[in-house]
Amino acid sequence: METTLQDIDAAISERLKSLRAGAGFTLDELASRSGVSRAMISRIERREASPTAALLARLSEALGLSLSAFFADDDKPGSPLSRREEQKLWRDPHTGYLRRSVSPPGTPSRVDIVEVDFPPAARVSFPPRKESRVMTQHVWLFEGVLEMIFEGVTYTLHPGDCLYMDLGDAFDFHNPSDKPARYAVILDRGR
Repeated sequence: METTLQDIDAAISERLKSLRAGAGFTLDELASRSGVSRAMISRIERREASPTAALLARLSEALGLSLSAFFADDDKPGSPLSRREEQKLWRDPHTGYLRRSVSPPGTPSRVDIVEVDFPPAARVSFPPRKESRVMTQHVWLFEGVLEMIFEGVTYTLHPGDCLYMDLGDAFDFHNPSDKPARYAVILDRGR
């Protein structure tokens, strides 16, 4: 069964409302913690807006979660096996990049593995987030070319290259080519 954008927006809306309520945050508190406007959070919760990757990452971090944990199904018991057909997919409405949560949900691991298909000429920028200083990531490129801008330096990755970085710093993902890039992001949620 194919998931539609409306299904994804509905799932994000319900998940955000549930997580915000579970954390005991008002719209104003989540806005203050995330740097995302109260109006935008309200629009997402009412299914009137689709969040971009950067915006959803900021909301997740403010709730103390990685994006993978945001998309995890809390109602499903943990399993050490994550079958490809059961892995959660999400498409960024701004760039069109496709994100697949590869790690088995519901396990006690601090590591999340994500596979990304990044369209030609796409760019995603993440601002610095002090809440994410405890998180790190490795970006491991499988196909295409990827430019990572991190700490004022541009790193051009080719297949097989891997870049390590602290999530609390500002960074950009950019595909400078006319072909898709495919890579894995390995996130460590705590040092």
